[in-house]
Amino acid sequence: MWVFCVLPTCNEAPNLEACAEALLTLHLDGVTLGLQIVDDDSGDGTGALADGLARRHGDRVHVLHRRGVRGLGSALVAGFAAALARGADRVAQLDADLSHDPQALPELLRRSADADLVIGSRYLPGGSVDRDWARHRRWLSAAANRVVVPALLGLPLTDATSGFRVWHAEALRRLDPARHVASSGYGFQVEMGLLAHRLGLRIAEVPIRFAERGRGASKMTTAVKLAAIRDIVALRWRQPPGAGGGRR
Repeated sequence: MWVFCVLPTCNEAPNLEACAEALLTLHLDGVTLGLQIVDDDSGDGTGALADGLARRHGDRVHVLHRRGVRGLGSALVAGFAAALARGADRVAQLDADLSHDPQALPELLRRSADADLVIGSRYLPGGSVDRDWARHRRWLSAAANRVVVPALLGLPLTDATSGFRVWHAEALRRLDPARHVASSGYGFQVEMGLLAHRLGLRIAEVPIRFAERGRGASKMTTAVKLAAIRDIVALRWRQPPGAGGGRR
């Protein structure tokens, strides 16, 4: 099985190499794992570090350089398209800042044997959030996942905003996010989950521990938070393609 991990980056030089090496050294029976790094014009040398990883690891690491900071959602869409074009059977997505533990990936891949989308959940029993995570961010995340998303969208997920996921390649082709997903920032995760649910895809969640980022500054500014809330609220009136409920 050919698995590509999509890593969006913007100024992640302190963390990228450690994250990439942790992924590339995982022992996964019957799996060849590669990385698709999507760098949004980092000013701290992240792009050059990514190119160095590609030179060292050959066909297992690919880098897409984009001009300007164009948003998490659009970076993931570009990474998904590149992974599918290279023949991926599964496409994983996770943060490059080490908040998502690469050691949890094998369990997500295992669950993908009978699910089209597997989500790493902080709020499923057994999951957790690092105590060092800022209190206001813990509150915002919990409120979004436990109150706002269920009340507004009726989406039966415990962690609709999680960015640690494994997709079947065919599921991504059916969703076609480049055409059907409007959110470009952190609301992208919720919209993708909603679309998968509306299309009747099989969705599973597994508990994960969410850690504070390794080094560097968070991209979750007040403006980004407000944009994510706006995108999530707007989903209440947006009808994704397809009809019917999803399977959990």
